[in-house]
Amino acid sequence: MNPNGSPQSFLYNGSTPYWRDSPGNNVFTETSLSGFKFFFVNNQDEMSAYYSNDDPSIMTRVVLDNTGLLRYLMWDDGVHQWKEQWSVPKYRCDKYGQCGPYSKCNPDNINKFECMCLPGYEPKSPRDWIFRDGSEGCVRKNSGLSMCKNGEGFVKLERLKLPDSSIDGALIGTSMSSSECEQACLTNCSCTAFSSTNIDGKGTGCLAWYGELIDTLQFTDEGSELNVRVDATELAKYIRKSKGSLSKKRKLALALVSIAVSMFPVSFLAYIWLMKKKKKKKKVKRKVHNQSLHITSTKGSFEGNELKDSGTHPDLLIFDLSCIVAATENFSPTNKLGQGGFGSVYKGLLSNGQQIAEEEKMLIYEYMPNKSLDSFIFDHTRSSFLNWSKRFEIIIGIARGILYLHQDSRLKIIHRDLKTSNVLLDAEMNPKISDFGMARIFKEGQTQDKTTRVVGTYGYMSPEYAVFGKFSTKSDVFSLGVILLEIVSGKKNSDSYQEHPSLTLIGHVWELWREDRALDIVDSSIKESCTYDSMSGLAKPTQLTISSKIAETVMLSQVQTNLRPNWTIK
Repeated sequence: MNPNGSPQSFLYNGSTPYWRDSPGNNVFTETSLSGFKFFFVNNQDEMSAYYSNDDPSIMTRVVLDNTGLLRYLMWDDGVHQWKEQWSVPKYRCDKYGQCGPYSKCNPDNINKFECMCLPGYEPKSPRDWIFRDGSEGCVRKNSGLSMCKNGEGFVKLERLKLPDSSIDGALIGTSMSSSECEQACLTNCSCTAFSSTNIDGKGTGCLAWYGELIDTLQFTDEGSELNVRVDATELAKYIRKSKGSLSKKRKLALALVSIAVSMFPVSFLAYIWLMKKKKKKKKVKRKVHNQSLHITSTKGSFEGNELKDSGTHPDLLIFDLSCIVAATENFSPTNKLGQGGFGSVYKGLLSNGQQIAEEEKMLIYEYMPNKSLDSFIFDHTRSSFLNWSKRFEIIIGIARGILYLHQDSRLKIIHRDLKTSNVLLDAEMNPKISDFGMARIFKEGQTQDKTTRVVGTYGYMSPEYAVFGKFSTKSDVFSLGVILLEIVSGKKNSDSYQEHPSLTLIGHVWELWREDRALDIVDSSIKESCTYDSMSGLAKPTQLTISSKIAETVMLSQVQTNLRPNWTIK
């Protein structure tokens, strides 16, 4: 059983996956035999599965034979032999990854090729597909374009065995509605799909994928829903296709015309009432638009009536709406940067040359031309621009930002979703913490809180938050520790390693530390920019002493989270 993302049962041929069940379900839940009971345990102490039979006179067993077939057998005392009640894999589509990534396999396509690309994707090797070989899978259409563009959306697929969640999947929350799950996925550029599905032991959960979608299977009459992320062009195609299928249903509407005519007087009165209500709303809206806007202080001087005296707080500035309209060219689509969790984000240029970003609630931010930190450290080419000195400055900048939120701000703020993609870089590569959509404000004297709805990003969550829903300033410090290791190593926390394939970056670093090989985690581009003493493994005095700086910062992060109290600085 693989617990990553959502628990799944796997069948392996050596170390290669051969078959798996759907995320959130388990191998024996597919049986409907009388007297057969399946139990799944998933709590803070264990994750396990077992089954039993109510009738003690009936003997059953589960056998994995040498052909790779997992069989559930029942002893027939009348004929004195074992009879198969259920087995997997049965069909070609049951075998793991039969059609490769970003595709689905349909066993009902008897006379056709069983593989089909997911919406927004096309065969990676069209020639292989002609010969009915889909092992290479599919690739995204217009792969050169960013997935974080205006007009993106999701295409819903039904009756599926969901993709493997152990690779790039994550259970990002429980008790979340489908719309909340969709918004959480849409605000993360790496999210490729989501599903609101039943998770064994957890109830209804939001399961999201942040990379490859592999081993998806089409069922005939049951299964789960999968919402696949597509760009605006692909979304428009599927909307037109949906409208085409709906046109057949419009004939039914003709039968309702006579009812509609008879209800016209009532409809007319309702229309008048709604129009009056709408006019009142417009009046309120105009009143709001005529007011000035408060924003956090930015650098530079402003001309004319762009900037007024705040009158209430020296750190707050006021912009007229007319100034923002002019800066964004009346919120032109060409100035739209993207869609955030709380509205659209536009780029604007004030008359003094200051670039700004603005969202629906009219908050004005300094424009960050270098985008997010992850676009540098995880890119082999761009990471070379960040030597150790610059990376260390970024680490210190992030730490200062967290210190401000936790200690120096008037209100103690817990971010709850600190990660490299939420650290933006300005023109001078100074880090700015962003995306406070999941942040919580603590009352005076409050040190900890608890929630039943765990939100955030898998891999950056502290254990006590991910498991028990408890969060505090230490939760953010744990996330800082993960970010720090990613900055130093240039690797994602979700990456696997040849030496320790079952471990994440955190576990891999801990093993290296125990083996006294901590410097092995350092990004090769950093090593190339520093001169090493082969005897001691430390940089020469003329260079920055990498090992001590890494150790000092890692220790600070981990000691504050009380995870490794026995760690000392070497």
